[in-house]
Amino acid sequence: MAKAAQTEKTATGTIALDAKDLSILQLLQQNARMTVKEIADKIHLSTTPVHERIKRLEANGVIKQYATLLDHTKVNKSLIAICYVSLKEHNKAAGTKFVKAIQQMPEVVECYTISGEFDFMLKVMTADMNAYHDFHVNKLSNIENMGHVQSIFVMGVIKQTHQLVYG
Repeated sequence: MAKAAQTEKTATGTIALDAKDLSILQLLQQNARMTVKEIADKIHLSTTPVHERIKRLEANGVIKQYATLLDHTKVNKSLIAICYVSLKEHNKAAGTKFVKAIQQMPEVVECYTISGEFDFMLKVMTADMNAYHDFHVNKLSNIENMGHVQSIFVMGVIKQTHQLVYG
């Protein structure tokens, strides 16, 4: 019965997570290479239930993937730009074409649909201003239905985290 409650979705479609699940997620966010045994020791469970919980969190899509976070300056991606984009036409087909084009551009590391004056917000990372100019002129501006683009350049990173569960 307890097992059924653990996998039950709430009314909002989220997965019901208990304190142990949240502890596991917090530890994995800090270090995704942590072993099941290390996690079990820290949250005071045996390895089998920890392993089962992690598999359930993966199967339910709570854990989407495991990733390695890089220092962007050490992989020649020193320039970060935030681009606000508006499209000329606002219909499903136009939006879909834009999204498909953006997904093919490795310089765009994040893309959000937003409200307000603009339709999309992009986080773009390139080696330098020349590389950004090339991206802007030869890729971004050539997308069909492109309206207005406003670029803002990041001068420094104050806080950057991917942790959603915290104590």
